[in-house]
Amino acid sequence: MVLIYSAEITSRLQYVTSFIFKEVMDVDIAITTNIAAFHQYDGIKINYSNTNISDCKFSIANSSLLFERDTKEQNIECFTINNYKAFFKINDSNFPFDIFAASFYLISRYEEYLPHTKDMYGRYAHENSIAYKEGFLNLPLINIWIKDFAIELKKQYPMFNVQYSMFRFLPSYDIDIAYSYKHKGFARNFGGALKSIISFQFSDLTERLAVLMNKKKDPYDIFDWLDKLHQQHNLNPIYFFLVAENNGLYDKNILPDKIALAELIKQQADKYTIGIHPSWRSVDNFDLLKKEKAYLEATSKKLITNSRQHYIRFNLPEGYRQLIDADIKDDYSMGYGSINGFRASIASSFYWYDLMKEEQTRLRIHPFCYMEANSYYEQKFSAEEAYTEMIHYYNSCKDVNGTFISIWHNHSLGSDKHIYPGWNKVYEKFLRFLSQQ
Repeated sequence: MVLIYSAEITSRLQYVTSFIFKEVMDVDIAITTNIAAFHQYDGIKINYSNTNISDCKFSIANSSLLFERDTKEQNIECFTINNYKAFFKINDSNFPFDIFAASFYLISRYEEYLPHTKDMYGRYAHENSIAYKEGFLNLPLINIWIKDFAIELKKQYPMFNVQYSMFRFLPSYDIDIAYSYKHKGFARNFGGALKSIISFQFSDLTERLAVLMNKKKDPYDIFDWLDKLHQQHNLNPIYFFLVAENNGLYDKNILPDKIALAELIKQQADKYTIGIHPSWRSVDNFDLLKKEKAYLEATSKKLITNSRQHYIRFNLPEGYRQLIDADIKDDYSMGYGSINGFRASIASSFYWYDLMKEEQTRLRIHPFCYMEANSYYEQKFSAEEAYTEMIHYYNSCKDVNGTFISIWHNHSLGSDKHIYPGWNKVYEKFLRFLSQQ
């Protein structure tokens, strides 16, 4: 067990030390304010204070962040150590920066509680983040810090042993638009056909008619193809279903009253884990969120405790509090809908800390770092450039024993020749790469 001395024990300190030691390193810890007991302890111990304790081999002078009880602008000055960025620099310590405070700042998403600019969808804009500004958005920086920290601690205490979790790959899919043409009704198909004629997209019109006459498979219906890939590569994915009761600008799936959607949900729920993909309007309507969740549970005959926000649209703390009130236990929205990378600078799951209430919640956050829509629409990558990006994030997560969660949409993997051309082949190529590792 590691014993940590601090002049004060706060919920912030308990939260971040528990995460670093217990969850990431699988090491038991205790925190004490009793300096006499700290002196007497003959095991591994860390002095996390600005008090000099002569018989302690490992000391970290603390910054004030973990002992504050409000949110305010912090003096963040980054520097480079071991070829990586860090902040909250300290002197005369066994570690060059306050890793507990810096990790808490990033993982709690402290900066998202401060005044900031929102993007066109009302989300926290990634350009605001220190990770983007300082160029480490593409790295699971906290995991990297923790590994360096463990090495330094072991130098002082050779008996210190760490048991990191095994690397894991979790493919996930957002089913925003289950079908391109089928099950959409006469009005939507007539409007789509008319649009194809007006824009001289006659190949689209031909394809639409062939699908509707059952002469060709719907281009977005790739679920059997995905099943084969999952079986071939021994994967256990998670599917998130959009079940908006009405269509709108951002909610375009077939409606819940369609038998086809219910059948698709049942098919996937029988084989895989599924979750709710709350509609655009449900973000501002808690009753609607509960209604959508209830439909998904009734249809799948499964208790729904997983969620990922549609368009990654949420704000803190309201967004996560709403999920907790809806009895969601695991959320997969921690990432950006505008750029790929590590929004919380971590490749490990963690419990959400509510800064306004100063408490750890029961909501577990599973951060993703790659979404194909970001590569295609936001970053303007080609399929091959996207493949290179996926390999980078795969290796980044694997190097720190983290979890690589990717997001794909069934319509991007479909056979639609005008959107995402060749991206299904790139996905197959990536899964082959994984099976060779």
